[in-house]
Amino acid sequence: MGHRASAKHSQHVPTRAGMPLPSTSFRQHNPGPLTPELAACRTVFFTAPVVCSPRQLTDEIRFACHQLTQTVEDALALSTPRDDPPPRRIEGWMELLIIDEADRLKLIALELMRDRYDQGQMGLVLLGMPGIEKRMARYPQLYSRVGFVHHFRPLSEAEVRFILTHHWTHLGMTADTADFTDAETLAAIIRITNGNFRLLQRLFAQIARVLTINQLQSVTKEVVEAARASLVIGVM
Repeated sequence: MGHRASAKHSQHVPTRAGMPLPSTSFRQHNPGPLTPELAACRTVFFTAPVVCSPRQLTDEIRFACHQLTQTVEDALALSTPRDDPPPRRIEGWMELLIIDEADRLKLIALELMRDRYDQGQMGLVLLGMPGIEKRMARYPQLYSRVGFVHHFRPLSEAEVRFILTHHWTHLGMTADTADFTDAETLAAIIRITNGNFRLLQRLFAQIARVLTINQLQSVTKEVVEAARASLVIGVM
């Protein structure tokens, strides 16, 4: 659905099905460095479970929005004078809601999301398999809110290399394309994933697992092949 407001940064927050909103801070549930940059977060990313009732969907997204608001306000407090209360929004700080695996949502759940979109100044993005737009086209009231449909193409080699560089950094390493071992490793990952972003994520999760189990400090072609062997990869 069309964006009414753009998000400056994405923040993936966990959800808890059926739980009441906590009165405690987001930081107590999610230990880690709190930086002023988090004050710019405006996005909630939610993955629909295989079985998702309308009540569960409403509760989990409501909880995720609350978590985001707590994070933003905690971050804002870092740059606010101690005697002044940090800025607050009654309606919360979420400006963009991204729902992955939207194919799993039934019509009534999609209608709930449409209603939330109509009520609040927020953008809504539904991610799903090709054909999801044809399913939604059967419901005019819902489909009339769709701003545009975008089909994600396989990533180019340059895009894959860019993403891999960031993954390397996340693992505390650096990738040097001039180094034969790194170049060989990058080529193996590009060959295995063929630009499939979801497969790239799965492969890197397995690479991190192989590194941890074997107490390795670098990613090599052999590590990539070991990670690939543990994946179930269909025809791409």
